[in-house]
Amino acid sequence: MSPALIFDCDGVLADTERYGHLPAFNETFAEVGLHVRWTDEDYARYVTIGGGKERMASLLTPEFVVREGLPRDAEGQRAMIAVWHRIKTGKYTAKVAAGELPGRPGVARLVEEAAAAGWLLAVASTSAEPSVRAVLEHTVGAARAADFAVFAGDAVERKKPAPDIYLLALRGLGIDAADAVVIEDSANGLAAALAAGLTTVVTVSTYTADEDFTGAALVVSSLGDAPDELTQVISDPHRLDVGDEVRLSHLTRLISP
Repeated sequence: MSPALIFDCDGVLADTERYGHLPAFNETFAEVGLHVRWTDEDYARYVTIGGGKERMASLLTPEFVVREGLPRDAEGQRAMIAVWHRIKTGKYTAKVAAGELPGRPGVARLVEEAAAAGWLLAVASTSAEPSVRAVLEHTVGAARAADFAVFAGDAVERKKPAPDIYLLALRGLGIDAADAVVIEDSANGLAAALAAGLTTVVTVSTYTADEDFTGAALVVSSLGDAPDELTQVISDPHRLDVGDEVRLSHLTRLISP
C-alpha cells in the first residue's frame, strides 16, 4: 500500500488567513452592509473556529441580529450565512488567482519528492472546496494539483478539531492511518489529525505560533526552501535531525517501523 501525504490548506499550503481570508471576510461584511470589521487581533480568535460559515455564524448573537436587522429564525439565518459565504469565497478565490497568496516554503518541493516516490497526495480542509482547489493549484501548479484527492468544506458536518475530515480522507484514499503523514499548522488541526490516529507534522503559521502542539511528531517554522528559507526546528521528539529543509526521508522515518 502506498503511503500518503495529507496537507491541511489554510496556513499550510499558503499563509491564507492573514492575506486572504481576513480581507475577504471584511470585504464581504462591507458589501452586505454589516457594521463589522475584524482586526488582526479579532481574527486571531475567530481563526480558532473551524469553517468559514461557522466563523460568520458566531457573529449572530441576539444583540447583533437586532442591531443589524437580520433574520431571527434559524432557517433564515442559515440561508443568509450561505449567501455571505458564497460572496466571501468568490472574493477569496479572486485573491488567490491574482497571486496575492504565495505558497509557503517547501510545499511544492516536498510534493514533488512525494510524487516521485509514489506517495498518494491529498488535502483535508474545512475550508470551501473551491477555495482549497484554488490555493492548491496556485501552490503546486495545475498539473500536479490534478494528482491530489481533495476532502473539503461541508463534506463532513463536524469541523476540526473533530477528526471527521481526516477519517473521510482515510476512507477516500483507502489507507490506514499508520500509512499517512499529515501536515498541519494549528492546534485544532493537530487535534483532529491525532484523533484520527495520524502522524502529524506542524508548520506554524501567522496565527498559530503560540499554540500548544503536544503530540506532534515534528514542529517547524516551515518545511524550508534552501537557501532562501531555512527550516527552524521547534520540537523534534523523534530526533529526526532535520537540517535546512524537511525532506520526504524525514517523513518516511515517522511511519516506517
